[in-house]
Amino acid sequence: MTRIATLPSNNESWGFFGTIRHHADPTEAWPIAMRAIGEATGCSEVGVRDFLDSRHGRHFADDVASGLFNGLSLQQAIDAAVHRWMTWTIGRRTSRETGIPRGLPYLIGFVTDCEIMAENA
Repeated sequence: MTRIATLPSNNESWGFFGTIRHHADPTEAWPIAMRAIGEATGCSEVGVRDFLDSRHGRHFADDVASGLFNGLSLQQAIDAAVHRWMTWTIGRRTSRETGIPRGLPYLIGFVTDCEIMAENA
């Protein structure tokens, strides 16, 4: 189990933080999502934070909101979204557009991509 620090969002208006605020307290949801994604992917806290701050983080928040709508607790909804994003895989088109290897789980692919972008910045 990987333990990561909970970095604050750099994008509280959009991304995960801005989207989840319509469904749950973002200050409660943010550290749960950071921890769950970090543990599932093994990626750095910077990669996880940048993923959550991205458009992909907004889509992840939509998935969490769907779980909340279906009666799951916040923790359960985040865990379900993590599980779902780990079962979806990067397809040929996304691989061509992003350079993320085809067949990699969505969550690992997009968080790693954010991690690489942060290192190159």
